[in-house]
Amino acid sequence: MKKVYTSADQIDFTLNDIPSMPAPKQVLMVNPTYFDVEYVINPHMKDHIGNVDKMQALNEWEHLVDGYEELGFKVHQLDGVEGLPDMVFCANQSLPFIDEKGNRKALMSIMHSQERKDEVPYIEKWYKEQDYEIEYLDDSEVDDFEGMGDALWHFKKRLLWGGYGFRSSLKAYNQIVDKFDTPVIALELSDDKFYHMDTCMAMLNEKSVLIYPDAFKKDGLEMIHKLFDNVIEATQYEAEKLFAVNATCPDGKNVLIQQGCTDVNQKLRDEGFSVHEYSTFEFIKSGGSVFCMKMLLW
Repeated sequence: MKKVYTSADQIDFTLNDIPSMPAPKQVLMVNPTYFDVEYVINPHMKDHIGNVDKMQALNEWEHLVDGYEELGFKVHQLDGVEGLPDMVFCANQSLPFIDEKGNRKALMSIMHSQERKDEVPYIEKWYKEQDYEIEYLDDSEVDDFEGMGDALWHFKKRLLWGGYGFRSSLKAYNQIVDKFDTPVIALELSDDKFYHMDTCMAMLNEKSVLIYPDAFKKDGLEMIHKLFDNVIEATQYEAEKLFAVNATCPDGKNVLIQQGCTDVNQKLRDEGFSVHEYSTFEFIKSGGSVFCMKMLLW
């Protein structure tokens, strides 16, 4: 069962077969002091170079910090670094994990874009200060892997969902299976507007997921529907323009989501989730929203 799965007919387990894993209780967020759009590495950045309202971005970021604290999460705040405007999207530089013995680990990313590679050492330094064990991919075999931008833990399960195709390599998951002793469901992404899996798939709880279906290929959709009882779908407008699926549900009940996602929010409420809306319009200019702006930690 500890392997990479790429089609539904390969799946030889049920969620009941997967060991449990505790939900994270802490959050890392990087201060947006140096956040801006300074280059174009995804379609959302086009026409936004130099157009970020930095005061508004700070207000949006602070409100999101408050939101996690109100839910009882301990929020760690790390200073941004001049010249690294996208470091604020701290879901991308690592993949944290807690093993069955309770050891906290972090696998460091190999960023796809040259503009973002220098972010990783700052995040790694922070992990070391928190006594995490640091793991690395073999960069002679893996060209790129962008952490929890593409690799999402199933809620409270030792099962990893891994996106690939734009920012992360399928080969990365072959190494992750061995390093973390966990199965990986690998989903190929098909639309460069949804270049990270966290833009088109949001874990809600053990049985529920929010997706934008057109971002996935047929095999991926079949695997999603095989393992989730409840698949909520976002419309193209809300997924693409409002980053509705870049939401996060850190405790299996409360969903933090970009403001204005009317259709998705109603679907979430109908399924019993509590919806908390936040403005992240300044960050959307750079191709990220609520999920991208944090790292959940143990």
